Amino acid sequence: MSSEPGGLRVGKPPLLVLDRLLQACRTSDPRVVVGPRVGEDAAVLDLGDRYLVATADPVTFTAEEIGWYAVHVNANDLATRGARPAWFLMTLLLPEGAGEALLEAIFCQVREACATVGATLVGGHTEVTQGLPRPILAGAMLGEVAKDHLVSTAGARPGDVILLSKGVAIEGSAILARECEAVLAERGVSPEDRARARELLRRPGISVLPDAEAARAVARVHAMHDPTEGGVATGLLELALASGVGVRVDRAAIPVLPACRAICAALGVDPLGLIASGALLAACEAEEAQTILRAWQGAGIDGTAIGRVTAAEAGCRLVEDGSEIPLPRFARDEIARVFERGGAVASRAGKSRLRKPRSRP
Repeated sequence: MSSEPGGLRVGKPPLLVLDRLLQACRTSDPRVVVGPRVGEDAAVLDLGDRYLVATADPVTFTAEEIGWYAVHVNANDLATRGARPAWFLMTLLLPEGAGEALLEAIFCQVREACATVGATLVGGHTEVTQGLPRPILAGAMLGEVAKDHLVSTAGARPGDVILLSKGVAIEGSAILARECEAVLAERGVSPEDRARARELLRRPGISVLPDAEAARAVARVHAMHDPTEGGVATGLLELALASGVGVRVDRAAIPVLPACRAICAALGVDPLGLIASGALLAACEAEEAQTILRAWQGAGIDGTAIGRVTAAEAGCRLVEDGSEIPLPRFARDEIARVFERGGAVASRAGKSRLRKPRSRP
């Protein structure tokens, strides 16, 4: 926490603050098709016959399987553009005293994850850095997309149906199950739920590349977004802000994975605000929604219609228990709130590191 009055809290800066700062970074370069904007997952550059899609994302909240995380969270950003990941770069910073075994393990994770998404590690930087409590990996992924296949977060239109793949919150549940296992056991979360949550990282996994490709293969998808820090609620707000629309979603329709529900109840966490990599938000015309849902089902991917895109003046609304209320806004991810309770949960779980969620435009 910052000691400066009004200092920023752990996590992503407030969306309106970030939007103001990014507005000042506009470029006059005509080759920049999509530049820095709130809610947009990746930059798009015009190479003439095709688009180059580029993104950068660090992993700072966990040291466990950091290489696997970094590749997939960056590949997800390209998937939401309709692009295939191709080239990965990483800056890996290790704390003093780290051994070669840790270095080799991280490189092995990166190679395995790159093979999974079809990308190649092409460069970066690796060093031991003074003052770090844990490894930090900042990744960048590049890929290509045909000009007529580009999708953005900004394409949602009033009347569109909003779809969500898999459920929430895959990433947040996996992290909490790994980092807070002892506390979860004390608070009555069953061994089965803890084990299921730990495995969510790989089953169903945090990659949305199959989800995006299956949807685009059968329908015209107007917008796609990868809800990460701040959970699906923040992902919906980012989609609305990028597209200049409103959204109306039904809380009961949002699939909360059983292991996630148990963990969130034990820790006093709202699943809608928990980091949610692994789920894909997609907006499409109403008549195409069932086509996408059937395609997901055929690919072994769960999917649900959770609401509709509305006019901007309608705002972002949540239907809950028969009432309509403003969609919750999370000043920070729920996982950060857990870890900031004086470090109590993390320390009681026998952990020596305090995880911080990633922050990105």
